[in-house]
Amino acid sequence: MHLRVPATASTTRHPLAEIAGIFLRLGLTSFGGPVAHLGYLHEEIVRRRQWLEEAEYADLVALCQFLPGPVSSQVVIALGQRRAGLAGALVASLCFTLPSAVLMIAGGYGVAALSGLGAAGWLHGLKLAAVAVVAQAVWIMARKLCPDWPRRLLLLAAAVAVVRLPGAVTQVAAIAAGALIGAWWYRRETSSGTTEDRPSLARQHVWAALTLATWALLLVVLPLAATATGSRPVQYFDSFYRAGSLVFGGGHVVLPMLRAEVVPAGWISDDRFLAGYGLAQAMPGPLFTFAAYLGTAMSPGAGAWLSGLGCLLAIFLPAWLLIGGALPFWGLLRRQTGIQCALRGANAAVVGVLLAALYRPLWTEGIAGPRDIAAAVAAFLLLEFVRVPPWAVVLLAAAAGRWLL
Repeated sequence: MHLRVPATASTTRHPLAEIAGIFLRLGLTSFGGPVAHLGYLHEEIVRRRQWLEEAEYADLVALCQFLPGPVSSQVVIALGQRRAGLAGALVASLCFTLPSAVLMIAGGYGVAALSGLGAAGWLHGLKLAAVAVVAQAVWIMARKLCPDWPRRLLLLAAAVAVVRLPGAVTQVAAIAAGALIGAWWYRRETSSGTTEDRPSLARQHVWAALTLATWALLLVVLPLAATATGSRPVQYFDSFYRAGSLVFGGGHVVLPMLRAEVVPAGWISDDRFLAGYGLAQAMPGPLFTFAAYLGTAMSPGAGAWLSGLGCLLAIFLPAWLLIGGALPFWGLLRRQTGIQCALRGANAAVVGVLLAALYRPLWTEGIAGPRDIAAAVAAFLLLEFVRVPPWAVVLLAAAAGRWLL
């Protein structure tokens, strides 16, 4: 029998050590892109450790869908912040990002030798594991967040809309529409919320507003500094910061923006850019660590890794600032009765968005025939009924990938 660990049951480890261990392991094993990451996080944080409820997790996903930047990385930052404050957010983000960042920096030094990884059989197996992980997350969230027919219909409507009109704009619009419908449909229902200490909340909101102001100020100051100084490192930082600040839809969407910044400027050739993109598909963790590869590949010499780290910091800094600024206000708003009604509809739409992502790109790109379907179903059964840990399913799927090709 599977025993759950209650959220109140603390381990003997320090909270930051606990966060570091959990998110470093996730950073090493979370293959499959941002949608799969949300499935891994759901299994580890909500279902296994019970740090927060299903609805709270869906609320965080909805918030991060509305913000620009890498959705799964922002959810990681928010989970770390909720668990152990600013230090927890930084530790969670660094540990989740570090494994793929190190690999991508190494790829920046030797991409020619590594660019053939995209066709490996084990990568095909990882795609199948991602299908199973996301399917399990959708199944669990749908059962708990869509208990009545209005929300089930919202789920299906959001999924159909995103499948028919794929893109970040449709995803945000579907969640917004779900929130409006939920606010109208459940408007007669009331719920009581908890009241927090007002002085503490006021201080939180002041710091949050300053954080959001810093994010906006950097968007203005960095281009001016890059033009005034003509410094290549400042130009790099400006380009990657803007990419992280202005893109909706996650890692795959940021790639065209990055290409427009670095290839026409002559900082890197198109061949090397595409080779690095192929390498990024084989990495665990966030796809935004592609910035570490670009920064390294664009800089000559043994110290190129410093440029890689600088570009990595630049592209993730907006996510840290936006989550740090938005989360305190979100925590206050979600306690209001009207907002709670809206969140019922928004959460149903979030599940629909995940269902659409399960179909495209995970199913359409990962499932090629009956054997793949059988393997994905077997992985789902191992996760949901046998309760095999996700990392073990990932390893099994990777090992079986070459046989399935």
